[in-house]
Amino acid sequence: MLVGIDRLTKWLVTSNMELKDSIHIIQIGGREVLNITYYTNDGAAFSKFEGQTAMLIAVTSVMLAVMIGLLLFKRVKRTPFIIAFSMVIGGGVGNLIDRIFNDGLVVDFIDFRIINFAVFNFADICAVCGAVFILLLLVRDEVTEKRKKRAEAAKSDEKTETAAENGEN
Repeated sequence: MLVGIDRLTKWLVTSNMELKDSIHIIQIGGREVLNITYYTNDGAAFSKFEGQTAMLIAVTSVMLAVMIGLLLFKRVKRTPFIIAFSMVIGGGVGNLIDRIFNDGLVVDFIDFRIINFAVFNFADICAVCGAVFILLLLVRDEVTEKRKKRAEAAKSDEKTETAAENGEN
């Protein structure tokens, strides 16, 4: 579904706009905040690795294969992680399709101008939000595990103190 939304939005932009055309969506006080602006990008985020299409295709393919393998072989079992992985996979596949079938170019069109930010697409949103979600889940799990260990240690200390008070060895 995520790949379908990505493909649809990119198709709408490419079939209805010329490269570098811009449609103003939100303006506040004469300042453009959000535009749909048709750009292409042959690099990764923020134009990193420009012109290195083969490397980007290879790295993305390996990453996707690993993530899909983890899901297929049930190494990722919890629903929040499955959702997060699916978001990253959907975003990766969406941009990979562009790179393979669009001469290494990824179609970007979401243009926030309120801050100086790169133009991006739906696949980028999926990949970034999925990755952030994975990180938050991992941090939450780590905090939960540390709390659990502290509680178990406190319980163990309490039993030891109680046994010492009762003269038990």
